[in-house]
Amino acid sequence: MISTTHPAASWFLLASGAGFLLVYGLPLMLFPLRWARSFRWTVPGETALAVYFGRCVGVLAVAVIIVSLRAVPHPERFPVLFDLIAWIGGLMTALHVYGAIRRAQPWTETAEIPLYAALAVLAAWLRSGLV
Repeated sequence: MISTTHPAASWFLLASGAGFLLVYGLPLMLFPLRWARSFRWTVPGETALAVYFGRCVGVLAVAVIIVSLRAVPHPERFPVLFDLIAWIGGLMTALHVYGAIRRAQPWTETAEIPLYAALAVLAAWLRSGLV
């Protein structure tokens, strides 16, 4: 159910949560190497560490997404969630910019820079309206 007092915040949590769950969280948690190949990463011969880290990141993403989806009806009760999403978006933006400068990532990762920047700005803006 969408909040009647903060509908934009509810829709943000619902849309970003569902989108990230389908594109990042579940694929990383369940099929990290298949996800990496679809994002144009070269998968090394030894994959145990890559699978482990991919699954760890996927589980973290799914946990944040579950909390986000639970907050949809009453986003005003979870202002720290918007802080967390803004920080994640900002730090992911910086990480992807760094990878682009170093030319250490496929173009698909560089293309995500505006997505993470928009996520950070929108979460921070919505957070300011909750207080």
